[in-house]
Amino acid sequence: MKLDGQIAVITGAGRGIGRAIALAYAREGAKLALAARNETELQETVAAALGLGAESIAVPTDVTSQDATEQLAQKVVERFGRIDVLVNNAGSSGPIGPLEGNDVADWVNTITVNLTGTFLVCRAVIPVMLEQSAGRIINLSGAGATNAWSNMSAYCSSKAAVVRLTEVLAQELEGKGITVNALGPGSVHTSMWDRMTEQAADAGADFIHELGLRVTSGGGASIDECAELAVWLASGESGALTGRLISAATDDFRAMPPRIPEIMAGDAYTLRRASLD
Repeated sequence: MKLDGQIAVITGAGRGIGRAIALAYAREGAKLALAARNETELQETVAAALGLGAESIAVPTDVTSQDATEQLAQKVVERFGRIDVLVNNAGSSGPIGPLEGNDVADWVNTITVNLTGTFLVCRAVIPVMLEQSAGRIINLSGAGATNAWSNMSAYCSSKAAVVRLTEVLAQELEGKGITVNALGPGSVHTSMWDRMTEQAADAGADFIHELGLRVTSGGGASIDECAELAVWLASGESGALTGRLISAATDDFRAMPPRIPEIMAGDAYTLRRASLD
């Protein structure tokens, strides 16, 4: 098993990609601390993980709360004694439509959930990993990080910021036994995509609506490949890879191990400005 005995914290684990990653980790032998705001959905994921033989606990958590994220880390350490893997998956698609028409509170909340939430959970967990001199952090990015999507300014801005935060953290934690990478899941059909498709139709955001229809009709990325990449990034197979954005939809991560020294020597899989020079 690739994650045998590893203690993994996964946020947004009640549904969609977070649930898929949790169950993939369970199959690979991890012990799980699963966090989300919806306790009913969270308990359903815990039950499924227990059914796979994985020791699992539910820790209802609002990732936008400093107190809640600190309590999450404390409860995990009290139960398991350490934290080996952190998956920051909790997220929001935010308001859809032209920026000038976006509800200000909704726009700010998207940044708070996607970016500040990732920051707060990292801030709570990193001291535990530093004490261990070991850990792997995986931050969920999205297509909005590398592509500008009209009518989704909050989502794209927050996801690009998550990638940059990932790169900064990787530099800060260099040489301390902790890797930090971003996972690009691709356009996976989840309940978030259902909501995005409906909202895009109401807002007249044709591109997002058409993309959503393709995703919800089976034309999206594979949730299984996304979960497999999350396992790979959490395991020793990803080695010293850190500060990178790896896409489940477009990157052949299975073939990367021999190339990791080359990747780490340059700017591959990072956010950098392209130049004509």
